Amino acid sequence: MASLRDIRRRIRSVRNISQITRAMQMVAASRMRRAQLRVLAARPYSEAARVMLGELAQQRTDSPAVHPLLRVRPERKTAYVVFTSDRGLSGPLNSNVLRRATEEVLARPVEPELITVGRKGQDFFTRRGRHLAATFIGMTDRAEYDHIIPVARVVIDAYASEAVDAVEVIYPKFVSTLVQQPQVVRLLPVQRPEEHGTPVDFIIEPNPDEVLAALLPRYVETQLYLYLLETAASAHSAQMVAMRNATDNAQELVQGLTLTYNKARQAAITKEITEIAGAAEALAQAG
Repeated sequence: MASLRDIRRRIRSVRNISQITRAMQMVAASRMRRAQLRVLAARPYSEAARVMLGELAQQRTDSPAVHPLLRVRPERKTAYVVFTSDRGLSGPLNSNVLRRATEEVLARPVEPELITVGRKGQDFFTRRGRHLAATFIGMTDRAEYDHIIPVARVVIDAYASEAVDAVEVIYPKFVSTLVQQPQVVRLLPVQRPEEHGTPVDFIIEPNPDEVLAALLPRYVETQLYLYLLETAASAHSAQMVAMRNATDNAQELVQGLTLTYNKARQAAITKEITEIAGAAEALAQAG
């Protein structure tokens, strides 16, 4: 059985860990609220951009050329953009996303191109000997629109140059504080939204082709930015829940160790009393 000193040392150590996890829980909770508000505000903007793209794509044009991001080719090689967090201590969030990404990669007959956003995804694929076409870190803590522009440039250039024939994005979709679901979505080629009713002819200056040429890259950036915000909100939520569970577990462990310490102390006191009584009785019999 552990000595009283060892038990006291363990209680002190667990209490220190509990203070750390509680502080991390409070930090994650404050960041989580801001991240949730940002992703909820970005979703309607992303949907509005999608609708606008659909209306422009339906306009009649005299140009036979199709924008490179709308051009559909036989799918030989696919690129995957995998979003994960930069930090750990977020429960099963990253492992669920990476498990889904592994399933998608292994299902492809030709080894796909991998682009990671987040240190956890980078480390995961690097340890497994996977070649990374590009990797980006340090974005999820403070997700800004400027951060996603280099990612969009890599994706757009790879598709426009026909290095890949499709681009899929794997990211954790924020559903609630307790639920984050790995999602796989097609980013390129840009899919035209389903038409609802008869298309309306708009007067567009200078012409639909030039407006599409300017809008499509911004659309890709907007979608990637939304996925970054989803990842940030999911990461902060998962970390807050994980740290709360860790704090609760530490408090339960302290209670158990305190009970063990009290029992051991009571046993030691009882033993000392028994020894004193036995010695006193021996002295009385000797006298």
